[in-house]
Amino acid sequence: MGKTLTEKIITEHLVDGALAPGTEIGIRIDHTLTQDATGTMAWLEFEALDIPRVRSERAVSYVDHNMLQSDFRNADDHRYLQTTAARYGAIFSRPGNGICHQVQLERFSVPGKTLLGSDSHTPNAGGLGVLAIGSGGLDVAVAMGGGLFYTAMPTVLGVRLSGALEPWVTAKDVILELLRRLTVKGGVGRIIEYFGPGVATLTVDQRATICNMGAELGATSSIFPSDEQTRRYLIAQGREADWLPLTADPDAAYAQVIDVDLSMLGPLVARPSMPDRVVPVEEVAGLPVAQVCLGSCVNSSFEDLVTVATLLKGKQIHPTVSMTVTPGSQQVYSMIAENGALGDLIAAGARILESACGPCLGMGQAPATGVASIRSFNRNFKGRSGTADDAVYLASPETCAAAALSGQITDPRDFGTPPRVSQPVRYPSPNSLLVFPPDSEDAAHVDVIRGPNIKPVPTGEPLGDQIEGRVLLKVDDDITTDHIMPAGAQILPLRSNIPAIAEYVFRRVDPDFVERAKRWGGGIIVGGSNYGQGSSREHAALAPMYLGVEVVLVKSFSRIHRSNLINTGILPLVFDEAADYDSLAQGDTLRLRGVREAVEAGRPIVVENVSKSVSYACTPRFSQREREILLAGGLLAYTRERTV
Repeated sequence: MGKTLTEKIITEHLVDGALAPGTEIGIRIDHTLTQDATGTMAWLEFEALDIPRVRSERAVSYVDHNMLQSDFRNADDHRYLQTTAARYGAIFSRPGNGICHQVQLERFSVPGKTLLGSDSHTPNAGGLGVLAIGSGGLDVAVAMGGGLFYTAMPTVLGVRLSGALEPWVTAKDVILELLRRLTVKGGVGRIIEYFGPGVATLTVDQRATICNMGAELGATSSIFPSDEQTRRYLIAQGREADWLPLTADPDAAYAQVIDVDLSMLGPLVARPSMPDRVVPVEEVAGLPVAQVCLGSCVNSSFEDLVTVATLLKGKQIHPTVSMTVTPGSQQVYSMIAENGALGDLIAAGARILESACGPCLGMGQAPATGVASIRSFNRNFKGRSGTADDAVYLASPETCAAAALSGQITDPRDFGTPPRVSQPVRYPSPNSLLVFPPDSEDAAHVDVIRGPNIKPVPTGEPLGDQIEGRVLLKVDDDITTDHIMPAGAQILPLRSNIPAIAEYVFRRVDPDFVERAKRWGGGIIVGGSNYGQGSSREHAALAPMYLGVEVVLVKSFSRIHRSNLINTGILPLVFDEAADYDSLAQGDTLRLRGVREAVEAGRPIVVENVSKSVSYACTPRFSQREREILLAGGLLAYTRERTV
């Protein structure tokens, strides 16, 4: 039996475990990626490991999230990141160089390599044949130190692509179609691998768009083969030496295969406020929009922006619409400036933002009250834009541009013949905003600069034998890390200060949560299915741990958040019977006896509802390593006890 591309790369990097779905594996990580919103904590954790130098082949530290310098805090974090990169041997991507996933694709992604990033959209690099996985910052810190990355071996979902995209239909519509079919839970426990004759019709930028939003499916990763399209892209980037052909064996067996005929797709739109609420554009056509935003780590490439600029050339954005455009990188920005696309965008009335995440995570451009915003972004969770009652739609750049011109959601096919954009023969490779580290001897003399907002990493306590606490909060299905630990211009500057950021836990769900956690001395959170989906931010585990949360009891977890809870020493439990969730209420007192012994032995844990005289069975499904991490009080304590 042949192997999938995923299995080939994992086999090449496998150090611990076997390719048996659901069992824990430990793989060697070649490259790591951090960004300033999650990376500041990752680098604090790396320092806490007391490792003198980065040991992965390549580490890149990006600044692209916390760009708004309204006071000293973000600027201080940037200085800290630049000095830690120099001290410990990472490449530093300065503010303005671009969004981490776009720059990583352009400059550093290598087919067949493994990439671990402290950002959930790290699988963007799968468009170039990289096995790229998002995780919490502590997992990345361990990988930078030469440690293995552990995860449950995913099943491999094959998506067979046939045909070719029709005019005005895009890669964004491909991934929206999969979200329509599979929902935001459909990729959990899976790696999505694309194959079939339709693959050859998609450019690397289009493939990256599809892989990027595999995160919205909950997938561990997404990946395309490395083929002639890949080779052409790397030649144009001046990196032909990085190319090698990679594909699944002809007789590879997938756990499931989904067929997508590209020629049968039309323009799609995700309605508020979840990426899987997907409908054909015709169903929402005519809805007035007041804001159009292009860019973010998805759909901010040269190909995307030139297509939009060509559509807008000689036209004017509708007078009721505010339109922003975010070039994904310095490379993209300079190219659209040189070929005239930038001027066409400006002349049409678009506002050009700096190359950063910006509006995607609520760092500016919050929409007005009671109006619709359509964006070429990857997430539209309620309130993520910065406006609590937002109505954010997701669509392709072409559909967004059509809305900007008409003032309402419009089928782009109404605009006749679509723009044709040729792939560049050569991309520029600007280095003015990349800082490469000194050699180890000189690096030893670099002083790491810490601002007053940068606080030590909090650590958990070893797991006790009895846990008793009240239910601090009961939440529904599909709770995101945005619900748990919001982003936005007010909160993001606190990412290096857990005591301060902990004041905002569940702020948009229940403003009294923090005060209640303090008054009750911590407690337990109860949730529905797919708890913790979305961003990889480990602050959604660190801050609750700081407030005394000891257990999170749910119907099911998202992959990254479950790992982050274990890494911080919070016990993640799943109901054996999902219906038990219904009888729990906020304020109930829960008691767990013999916890340490049960976790150590892998035996069921009984959760007693003291308030209602009922009990719930929870069978822990932890690997031996996860048990040891929980017993130690978290991954930091566990790793300190061992040689990385």
